Amino acid sequence: MTSARKVQGGSEPPRSVAGNGSGNGKSSASAAAHYDEGGQPPQHQDHQPGRETEMSPPPRSFMENYKAAGKLEGKTLLISGGDSGIGRAVSIAFAKEGADIAMIYLEEEEDARETEDHILAEGQQCIRLCGDIADPAFCKRCVEETIEKFGKIDILINNAGEQHTADALEDISPEQLQRTFATNVFGAFYLTQAVLPHLKENASIINTVSITAYRGQPVLMDYAATKGALVALTRSLSANLVNKGIRVNGVAPGPVWTPLIPSSFDADEVAEFGESAPMGRAGQPDEIAPAYVFLASSDSSYMTGQVLHPNGGTIIAG
Repeated sequence: MTSARKVQGGSEPPRSVAGNGSGNGKSSASAAAHYDEGGQPPQHQDHQPGRETEMSPPPRSFMENYKAAGKLEGKTLLISGGDSGIGRAVSIAFAKEGADIAMIYLEEEEDARETEDHILAEGQQCIRLCGDIADPAFCKRCVEETIEKFGKIDILINNAGEQHTADALEDISPEQLQRTFATNVFGAFYLTQAVLPHLKENASIINTVSITAYRGQPVLMDYAATKGALVALTRSLSANLVNKGIRVNGVAPGPVWTPLIPSSFDADEVAEFGESAPMGRAGQPDEIAPAYVFLASSDSSYMTGQVLHPNGGTIIAG
């Protein structure tokens, strides 16, 4: 289940590695212009949760322009869905900030290895944990192996998810409904339950929710329901743990260019993805990851039970 590698001396560095949080020298203005290019051609992947290596253009998920400040030095992160998309950007950002990473992924070995290479290039340690978080025994093993490797867990990010479109509620089969809840809700429960005995004061739990929990999505009704459940879990668990000094918050991204998109929608829908956002484009994982850094660091020490909304300008109340 577990795999860990080291970058060998003299080997070709992974794509887009900056190293030590230094970025690549681009100004913030040029970075913003780079994001504004937007758009993606029609494409579809037949297998969830999708592979970043097959996307065109590839998501911007390597945190090339990110300027680290040592906000997470000495910390250990356990993250589900950490191999690609938002999870990849978060894992690399946390490594740039000084954290070691335990990365859970379903089966996407090539994506996971590339993410691991970038973490190692930042001088941090990484272990890869391959399996299905819908299995509570697997979640326990992930926690055990993370503790065995790093001796502690400071931050848990429940990020793994899946979604399947359906034009009518009657089209959602019991199998699809159960599978979507098993990954998105039960997996977060199982992983959090396994981690909690190891979390100490000042630890942080961050749940990836979604704009769909607040605005709905007519062809993702079961997915939106799972994300609504995670919002409720975030608020309830934060109240339950506040006296222990453990903070629980969430991030609710809007439309973001990740492998889940071409593996969920047909090619024509993918080509239009993100156009309905006020900014007129899909977001990039690099633009979402800093919200997680903020919630995991002492910068957000007076926040718990809250959800941040990096969504391209959609106004959310509640």
